[in-house]
Amino acid sequence: MAGLLTGLPPSVGAGCRVLVLGSMPGDASLQAARYYAHPRNRFWPVMASICGFDPAAPYEHRLRSLHEAGVGLWDVIGQCERRGSLDAAIVRGSEVANPLEEMLVAHRSIVAIAFNGGKAAEAFRRYVQPQLPEACMPALFALPSTSPANAAIRHDALQQAWTAISPLLRMPA
Repeated sequence: MAGLLTGLPPSVGAGCRVLVLGSMPGDASLQAARYYAHPRNRFWPVMASICGFDPAAPYEHRLRSLHEAGVGLWDVIGQCERRGSLDAAIVRGSEVANPLEEMLVAHRSIVAIAFNGGKAAEAFRRYVQPQLPEACMPALFALPSTSPANAAIRHDALQQAWTAISPLLRMPA
Protein backbone atom coordinates (compact mmCIF):
# COMPACT_ATOMS: atom_id res chain seq x y z
CA MET A 1 0.00 0.00 0.00
CA ALA A 2 1.29 3.45 -0.88
CA GLY A 3 1.76 5.97 1.92
CA LEU A 4 0.59 9.58 2.10
CA LEU A 5 3.56 11.88 1.55
CA THR A 6 3.91 15.58 2.20
CA GLY A 7 6.43 17.55 0.13
CA LEU A 8 8.97 20.15 1.13
CA PRO A 9 8.27 23.82 1.80
CA PRO A 10 9.13 26.28 -0.97
CA SER A 11 12.64 27.69 -1.17
CA VAL A 12 12.15 31.09 -2.79
CA GLY A 13 14.24 34.19 -2.22
CA ALA A 14 13.36 37.82 -2.67
CA GLY A 15 13.26 38.79 -6.32
CA CYS A 16 12.79 35.23 -7.56
CA ARG A 17 12.51 35.26 -11.36
CA VAL A 18 12.38 31.55 -12.23
CA LEU A 19 10.48 29.03 -10.14
CA VAL A 20 11.70 25.48 -10.76
CA LEU A 21 8.87 23.04 -10.10
CA GLY A 22 9.35 19.33 -9.65
CA SER A 23 6.47 16.91 -9.34
CA MET A 24 6.99 15.58 -5.79
CA PRO A 25 10.32 15.06 -3.98
CA GLY A 26 11.72 11.55 -4.03
CA ASP A 27 12.34 9.51 -0.92
CA ALA A 28 15.97 10.67 -0.53
CA SER A 29 14.89 14.33 -0.66
CA LEU A 30 12.02 13.82 1.76
CA GLN A 31 14.25 11.94 4.22
CA ALA A 32 16.97 14.60 4.02
CA ALA A 33 14.43 17.47 3.89
CA ARG A 34 16.49 18.87 1.00
CA TYR A 35 15.67 19.40 -2.65
CA TYR A 36 17.33 17.03 -5.12
CA ALA A 37 19.13 15.04 -2.42
CA HIS A 38 19.55 11.81 -4.39
CA PRO A 39 23.29 11.56 -5.13
CA ARG A 40 22.69 10.70 -8.81
CA ASN A 41 20.16 13.47 -9.44
CA ARG A 42 21.75 15.87 -11.93
CA PHE A 43 19.91 19.02 -10.82
CA TRP A 44 22.74 20.50 -8.76
CA PRO A 45 25.50 19.90 -11.36
CA VAL A 46 23.28 21.38 -14.10
CA MET A 47 22.30 24.46 -12.09
CA ALA A 48 25.85 24.91 -10.77
CA SER A 49 27.10 25.08 -14.34
CA ILE A 50 24.39 27.56 -15.37
CA CYS A 51 24.62 29.75 -12.25
CA GLY A 52 28.35 29.49 -11.58
CA PHE A 53 28.64 27.80 -8.18
CA ASP A 54 30.29 24.63 -6.88
CA PRO A 55 27.87 21.68 -7.08
CA ALA A 56 29.68 20.08 -4.13
CA ALA A 57 29.22 23.13 -1.89
CA PRO A 58 27.12 22.69 1.25
CA TYR A 59 23.38 22.59 0.60
CA GLU A 60 22.72 25.99 2.19
CA HIS A 61 25.37 27.59 -0.07
CA ARG A 62 23.81 25.99 -3.17
CA LEU A 63 20.35 27.28 -2.19
CA ARG A 64 21.75 30.76 -1.53
CA SER A 65 23.47 30.70 -4.93
CA LEU A 66 20.19 29.76 -6.62
CA HIS A 67 18.35 32.54 -4.79
CA GLU A 68 21.03 35.07 -5.78
CA ALA A 69 20.58 33.98 -9.40
CA GLY A 70 16.82 34.48 -9.05
CA VAL A 71 15.87 30.79 -8.91
CA GLY A 72 13.36 29.31 -6.47
CA LEU A 73 12.40 25.70 -5.83
CA TRP A 74 9.12 24.00 -5.09
CA ASP A 75 6.89 21.23 -6.40
CA VAL A 76 3.52 21.13 -8.09
CA ILE A 77 2.26 18.34 -5.83
CA GLY A 78 2.17 19.07 -2.11
CA GLN A 79 0.73 15.73 -1.01
CA CYS A 80 0.15 12.39 -2.66
CA GLU A 81 0.22 8.66 -2.14
CA ARG A 82 3.25 6.92 -3.59
CA ARG A 83 5.39 3.87 -2.94
CA GLY A 84 9.03 4.53 -3.74
CA SER A 85 10.38 7.59 -5.52
CA LEU A 86 9.20 7.29 -9.09
CA ASP A 87 6.59 9.66 -10.49
CA ALA A 88 4.95 6.66 -12.13
CA ALA A 89 4.22 5.28 -8.63
CA ILE A 90 2.10 8.30 -7.63
CA VAL A 91 -1.44 7.07 -7.06
CA ARG A 92 -3.60 8.92 -9.56
CA GLY A 93 -6.28 10.98 -7.84
CA SER A 94 -4.33 11.21 -4.57
CA GLU A 95 -2.47 14.36 -5.62
CA VAL A 96 -3.06 17.64 -3.80
CA ALA A 97 -1.45 20.61 -5.51
CA ASN A 98 0.62 23.17 -3.67
CA PRO A 99 -0.93 26.69 -3.57
CA LEU A 100 0.99 27.94 -6.59
CA GLU A 101 -1.44 30.75 -7.34
CA GLU A 102 -0.68 32.21 -3.90
CA MET A 103 3.04 31.87 -4.61
CA LEU A 104 2.76 33.71 -7.93
CA VAL A 105 0.68 36.50 -6.38
CA ALA A 106 3.13 36.86 -3.46
CA HIS A 107 6.17 36.82 -5.75
CA ARG A 108 5.23 39.04 -8.70
CA SER A 109 8.88 38.98 -9.79
CA ILE A 110 8.45 35.38 -11.05
CA VAL A 111 8.48 35.63 -14.84
CA ALA A 112 8.92 31.93 -15.64
CA ILE A 113 8.25 28.45 -14.35
CA ALA A 114 10.71 25.73 -15.31
CA PHE A 115 9.26 22.24 -14.97
CA ASN A 116 11.77 19.60 -13.94
CA GLY A 117 10.28 16.79 -16.00
CA GLY A 118 7.07 15.86 -17.73
CA LYS A 119 5.13 14.79 -14.62
CA ALA A 120 5.58 18.27 -13.11
CA ALA A 121 4.34 19.94 -16.31
CA GLU A 122 1.40 17.52 -16.54
CA ALA A 123 0.39 18.04 -12.89
CA PHE A 124 0.59 21.82 -13.35
CA ARG A 125 -1.65 21.66 -16.44
CA ARG A 126 -4.14 19.45 -14.62
CA TYR A 127 -4.31 20.97 -11.12
CA VAL A 128 -2.99 24.54 -11.25
CA GLN A 129 -3.36 26.11 -14.70
CA PRO A 130 -7.18 25.88 -14.88
CA GLN A 131 -7.50 27.97 -11.68
CA LEU A 132 -4.72 30.42 -12.51
CA PRO A 133 -5.84 33.81 -13.85
CA GLU A 134 -4.23 34.66 -17.19
CA ALA A 135 -2.66 37.77 -15.61
CA CYS A 136 -0.69 35.53 -13.21
CA MET A 137 0.59 33.13 -15.88
CA PRO A 138 4.38 33.32 -16.30
CA ALA A 139 6.30 31.84 -19.21
CA LEU A 140 6.42 28.04 -19.00
CA PHE A 141 9.49 25.92 -19.76
CA ALA A 142 9.00 22.14 -19.96
CA LEU A 143 12.52 20.82 -19.33
CA PRO A 144 13.80 17.25 -19.18
CA SER A 145 13.92 15.67 -15.75
CA THR A 146 17.23 15.71 -13.89
CA SER A 147 16.19 12.51 -12.08
CA PRO A 148 18.47 9.48 -12.25
CA ALA A 149 15.42 7.65 -13.65
CA ASN A 150 15.86 9.79 -16.79
CA ALA A 151 19.17 8.16 -17.67
CA ALA A 152 18.31 8.07 -21.39
CA ILE A 153 19.27 11.72 -21.77
CA ARG A 154 23.00 12.41 -21.65
CA HIS A 155 24.31 15.04 -19.25
CA ASP A 156 25.42 17.41 -22.04
CA ALA A 157 21.96 17.30 -23.67
CA LEU A 158 20.32 17.87 -20.28
CA GLN A 159 22.64 20.80 -19.62
CA GLN A 160 21.88 22.30 -23.03
CA ALA A 161 18.12 22.04 -22.51
CA TRP A 162 18.28 23.73 -19.11
CA THR A 163 20.26 26.69 -20.48
CA ALA A 164 16.91 27.89 -21.88
CA ILE A 165 16.35 29.67 -18.55
CA SER A 166 19.78 31.37 -18.54
CA PRO A 167 18.62 34.69 -20.06
CA LEU A 168 16.14 35.09 -17.17
CA LEU A 169 18.70 34.68 -14.39
CA ARG A 170 20.64 37.27 -12.41
CA MET A 171 24.26 36.32 -12.88
CA PRO A 172 27.04 37.36 -10.49
CA ALA A 173 29.16 40.26 -11.65
